[in-house]
This record gives sequence, structure tokens and C-alpha cells, in this order.
Amino acid sequence: MKLKKWIYIAIFLVIFYYAFVANFFITLSILISLYIAFKIYKFYTRRKLNKLVNSKELFEKNELGLFVALVAKVAKADGRVQELEAQLIGIMFDDISKLFNEKEKARAIMKEIFNEYKQKNNDTKEIAQELNKLLSRSILKRKQFVGFLIQLAFIDGGISKEEEKVLKDIMQELNIPSNVYDEIVNKFENMMKNKQQTMSSKEAYEILGVKESDDMNTIKKAYRKLIREYHPDIISSQNKDESYMEEATAKTQEINQAYQVIKDEKK
Repeated sequence: MKLKKWIYIAIFLVIFYYAFVANFFITLSILISLYIAFKIYKFYTRRKLNKLVNSKELFEKNELGLFVALVAKVAKADGRVQELEAQLIGIMFDDISKLFNEKEKARAIMKEIFNEYKQKNNDTKEIAQELNKLLSRSILKRKQFVGFLIQLAFIDGGISKEEEKVLKDIMQELNIPSNVYDEIVNKFENMMKNKQQTMSSKEAYEILGVKESDDMNTIKKAYRKLIREYHPDIISSQNKDESYMEEATAKTQEINQAYQVIKDEKK
């Protein structure tokens, strides 16, 4: 009877060891291996990314370069790049540049790509097609890219017919359903309508954190500081859900509206 008892205890201890102790170490080993693999992947991804600054042609064919080219198409769609559009694009260049060791070199290449593609015509669909291939099955990233482009079009007061045509060409090539596009646009329109109907000059000064007696240079500096702080970061948004872009966009629109109200008042 005692022997049988010890046999049972031995079996229990063996089961316990393999069920908990051994499995714990196996699980821990797997987690450590995955962590190391992730670090190695990030190292080689960053290394590969940094090689892009060695060649404008390489950068141009990467998803970041193709996105910059599409930004140029939207910004120039209605004839010229507006002040607020240029402001947002400049901040976007700064955001993307942070990914690279040679930040200034990366920014210079993006600016070159932007200036080159804003002068070209009839190649928007081809650029969007190339970007679509690189994005694979990433629906969220597609929506975030298009959301940023729509926000860029809206920043100077609304989407013009020319901007809408460019946006719809891009949307179609990125395989984004028209109802999704309409939903994003409607959100922007509602945000703008609400701000335009309710914002007073007093509120505008409070939002920018400036005084009525301040000159336009002081107001512009305050505006740029706030836009830089609250703008939708196209890089950060890739690790977040849709609400991030919506909240950042709503805040940006509020700041833009305040700036416009003050500009109109001081004319």
C-alpha cells in the first residue's frame, strides 16, 4: 500500500513537472527566442530602411516615397500648394525623417520627390498601383494613408473638385470601397461644419493660447507649435487604431479654424 502511494506521488510529481515546471521553461525559452528574433528583425528592417537614403531611386520605389508622391498629387491638384498644406507636409517630412539615421538627407530626398511629382501629370493611378502592391493586405494602413490625404485636402477649407478626382483615383487603386471613402469625408465635413458654426473670435484666441493684442507673427508661431504637437502623425498612426487619426484630425481642424478666424479678423 505504501509502495503504491509512493508510485502515485512519483507519477503526480512527474506530471506536475512536465505540466508546469518544464512547460514554464519551454514557454520562457520560446518567449525569449521570439523577443530576440523581433529585435533582429527590427535591426535589419531599420538597416534596410536606412539604405534608402543612399539613392533617390530606391526611396522613390519604397512605400514612403510613393506616399510622398501621392501627397504631392493631392496638394497640387487645385493648382498650387496652399500655406496650411505646406505646413502639414513639412511636419510630415519631419515625422518620417525620424525613422532614419541621416534625417536631413532623408528629408531632402522626400522634398525632391515631392517637388518632382507635383510637376508631373497623369501618373497618379500608376503611383497608387505601385503603393497598393507594397501594402499587401494591410487594410488599416491603406485607410490611414487615404485618411491623411483627405485631411490634407480639407486643411485649406474643403475638398475641391480637382482634389476629389485625385483622391478617388487613389482610393480606387488602393482597393478602398467608395462607402469607406464617403464615411471618412463625411466625418471631416461634419467636423468642419461644427467648428465653423460655433467658433467665436474669443474661442479662437483661447485655442491658440494668444492675446488679441498679439501680432500675426506671434500668432503664427503659436499656431505652428500647436499644429506640430497635435497633427496626425502618419508614422505613429500605423501602430494605432482609427480613433487616433480621427482625434488628431479633429484637434488639427480646430486649430486651423481658430487660426483662420483670427487671420480673417486681422485683415
